[in-house]
Amino acid sequence: VSFSLLCFRSCLITSLIFGLLLQAPFTQLSTIRQPNFVLLLADDLGIGDVGCYGNDTIRTPNIDRLAKEGVKLTQHIAAAPLCTPSRAAFLTGRYPLRSGMDAVNDYRVIFWNAGSGGLPPNETTFAKILQHQGYSTGLIGKWHQGVNCESRNDHCHHPLKHGFDYFYGMPFTLISDCQPTETPEMDRAFRRKLWLSTQVIGLITLTAVLGRLTGLISVCWKTLTCLAVFSLLFFISWFSSYGFVRHWNCIMMRNHGITEQPMVTDRTTSLILRESISFIERNKHKPFLLFLSFLHSHTPLLTTEKFLGRSRHGLYGDNVEEMDWMVGQVLDAIDKEGLKDTTLVYFASDHGGWLERQEGKRQLGGWNGIYKGGKAMGGWEGGIRVPGIFRWPGVLPAGTVIDEPTSLMDIYPTVVHLAGGAVPQDRVIDGRDLLPLLRGAVAHSEHEFLFHYCGVHLHAVRWHQKDTGAVWKAHYVTPIFSPPGAGACYDRGFCPCFGEGVTHHEPPLLFELSQDPSEAKPLSADTEPLFDTVIRTIGRAIEEHRRTLTPVPEQLSVSNVVWKPWLQPCCGTFPFCWCDKEGDN
Repeated sequence: VSFSLLCFRSCLITSLIFGLLLQAPFTQLSTIRQPNFVLLLADDLGIGDVGCYGNDTIRTPNIDRLAKEGVKLTQHIAAAPLCTPSRAAFLTGRYPLRSGMDAVNDYRVIFWNAGSGGLPPNETTFAKILQHQGYSTGLIGKWHQGVNCESRNDHCHHPLKHGFDYFYGMPFTLISDCQPTETPEMDRAFRRKLWLSTQVIGLITLTAVLGRLTGLISVCWKTLTCLAVFSLLFFISWFSSYGFVRHWNCIMMRNHGITEQPMVTDRTTSLILRESISFIERNKHKPFLLFLSFLHSHTPLLTTEKFLGRSRHGLYGDNVEEMDWMVGQVLDAIDKEGLKDTTLVYFASDHGGWLERQEGKRQLGGWNGIYKGGKAMGGWEGGIRVPGIFRWPGVLPAGTVIDEPTSLMDIYPTVVHLAGGAVPQDRVIDGRDLLPLLRGAVAHSEHEFLFHYCGVHLHAVRWHQKDTGAVWKAHYVTPIFSPPGAGACYDRGFCPCFGEGVTHHEPPLLFELSQDPSEAKPLSADTEPLFDTVIRTIGRAIEEHRRTLTPVPEQLSVSNVVWKPWLQPCCGTFPFCWCDKEGDN
């Protein structure tokens, strides 16, 4: 009996030790207080552009290493298919229309540094909460959430007003206008119309003057003078903004001060990388949040000479490979400072790749793999399904793949919870804490429904039927591809959200994404027995969702997005805005 008892005790102790060893990664979480956060967000990167998501021609070894050492999400969804609203949702954990950061018109992003719209001061970003938790918070790179409200220096929308202690980067976004050798990109079609109108008005004025001088037309000189003045004023009214886009929008700032106006694009990449690594080094002895918001891989695809011609996908591939190298440099800096085990690293893209972005035969936009559609398309998967990777050695299981619906909005409660903070209770937070899912404590995402907007227009809804594993998606509105049969709106440059460029579906198009991720075979009541049940369930969810929406000021209204000279950030005396403080150094 004593021998049996001894064996039992021995086996019990062995089992307990073995169990504790297996549980070690999960028990470490309770001993780590306030981990560091490094959030890496690419710009316009398609899910099909990354090696660990299936690309075997663009080399992304560092991003792939993150996936190998961490958790890869295969249904990671942006809350909007364009920069400004998607990033607003990322920062606040809320659908962008809740903060007024989605558009009712065709101006779906912030267009000028001198506009008055932007992320409202009453919104609480995760950076602001972490700041209150004692974190050092830094944003390096792209902002695109507005700058001023009423005066040139009020900086009401500035990153430092939204919880960041340090900012270095572009308050706007990278556009081809920033590169003098590139074809202008911003409002290209509208600018052509303005220039054509100017030429027509000028031709009419010149014809009238010549007719008066030759006696062919009987017009008084006063009328001709008024016509000439009108022509000049019309030209000045639009050329004062669109003629100087590079000076007005392509600027770099450090905190509240402008360092380059216009930016010197040849050194932008090296400066952003230098600032990112410097922030890590300065703050290694206390908890920090670094939000590295890449300018890659947005046009004009700023790429240093070292990476030009290296990829098999032209300039776009070169640019993605350079971004991957930058990711590697940041990871090396984390390792060098001994912070790897206490730092949660996250990598994603703000939305899908831009299919229509082409110059002649050059494809300058990304690839979205097997998924239909791309940037600016609110419903189709290619516009909103993005890479999503988490790494936290010893806490998150390495080499894990999770095929559950998740959202960029989930970063908000996840980061806030880990930092010891609390999400605001006075507003709706649409994101969900991902930590239990990432660690394997639960099998399913907390998201039952996700709502896919194009501007303020609801285009599609996703229903995760957890008991069966089905992921249903109903499309109520889809863009009309042009030319017919194409996979994007090549004739327009962007797919619209409303009007003649979209089709309304009644009943909606229905897909089961776990069986048809490419959304190639719409289901019907004849082919799917659950069709009516699914549509009714999604319809009820939409009604409940809409009851949570409250009216807010439209930050992207026409009056807020137009260029206002008195709001223009200026290094110097307006309109003579120029400086190069990095060059002076």
